[in-house]
Amino acid sequence: MDDLVILQLYEQRSQDALKETAQKYEAYCRSISMNILQNREDAEECVNDTLQKAWDTIPPAKPQSLPAYLGKLTRNLALDRYRASHAEKRGGGRYETAFSELEECLQDNTDPDQIEKQLVIRAALNLFLKELPSEARKMFLRRYWYFSSLNEIAHDFHCSESKVQSILYRARGKLKEQLQTEGVNV
Repeated sequence: MDDLVILQLYEQRSQDALKETAQKYEAYCRSISMNILQNREDAEECVNDTLQKAWDTIPPAKPQSLPAYLGKLTRNLALDRYRASHAEKRGGGRYETAFSELEECLQDNTDPDQIEKQLVIRAALNLFLKELPSEARKMFLRRYWYFSSLNEIAHDFHCSESKVQSILYRARGKLKEQLQTEGVNV
């Protein structure tokens, strides 16, 4: 079903909106939550929470892109769930690994929660992403937005993990330069 039709179902408060959303985007949302949570049960609960949150927020929200909206909801809910379950046992997960790779681009005295807030400096980050070559941009987003493993990215891009690491390393260097140019403390 077309996304515009699904959004109209939400506007009409039709339960079919949830059914159609689940049918079309459940696997997409599950992959996002699994990359972050690494636990099937938690990921499934996160997908259910995403559907509930979509129902609660559309309307008044009128997303221009339903998959982007659902992806953002899923990611935020999964990160909240991850932080809650790992509050006392930091370290070792994809979340920390991905953010530790970005630490060189940001202030030294920050923790993962502060790093996440700093990454939301939209203007600098959007400019950086726009200037990246397509493949590097896709890999960067897969790693640092969707928290995909290096192995998953290499598999999907039909290349070696070392190539992915190299591309991400160069991209982080460009991000650091961009943030410095924009006056963000690094």
